[in-house]
Amino acid sequence: MDEIVHQAMARWPNVPHCFGWLRLDARGQWRMRDERAQQLKLAGDPIRHPALLAFIERNYAVDDTGRWYFQNGPQRVYVDLEWMPHLLRTQPGADQNAPALLLHTQGAVEQVDAAWMDERGRLYLRSDQIVAGVDDRDLASLLPCLHPADHADEDALLRWLEGSDDLTLSFIWKGQELALQRIASDHLEETFRFVATPRQY
Repeated sequence: MDEIVHQAMARWPNVPHCFGWLRLDARGQWRMRDERAQQLKLAGDPIRHPALLAFIERNYAVDDTGRWYFQNGPQRVYVDLEWMPHLLRTQPGADQNAPALLLHTQGAVEQVDAAWMDERGRLYLRSDQIVAGVDDRDLASLLPCLHPADHADEDALLRWLEGSDDLTLSFIWKGQELALQRIASDHLEETFRFVATPRQY
């Protein structure tokens, strides 16, 4: 978190929190939601200013109840999450079968220690304390990481997603093999301990 933010928090410790005005969409895009967007339940306008985006990403954190927020000076701006608190994108890497992974906050992922897929075919990866959903546009780049190789085709994946026990899939990235676990999309908040729509208690 920026030092200027720490200073502002110390100087004005009792600024009321803000809810509903900032949204993180399913592709890692920050969106500003004015009163009209909130009333009509619209996604909001994408934030495109590079300096503002960088400021949000540097000062993105979570409270002890699982509510994610952007610390804007002395004020916490709580974030509505369309999907997950963190999103992953792929980038070309040295290993063609293991593309580089980058969080939506621009942090590089150096290791993966757990992998899940839900019934909709969305992939989730954990790196240390961060669990992130893979941007749907990048999923195809990670399909070669699903093994065993002789079953890693679309039909086998569909059977697995439907609950078939005739095969097990592993996610292999940078030489590390992880069992691909199933997760229900309606249990994400409970399993990963976050609040998708934080509001004042």
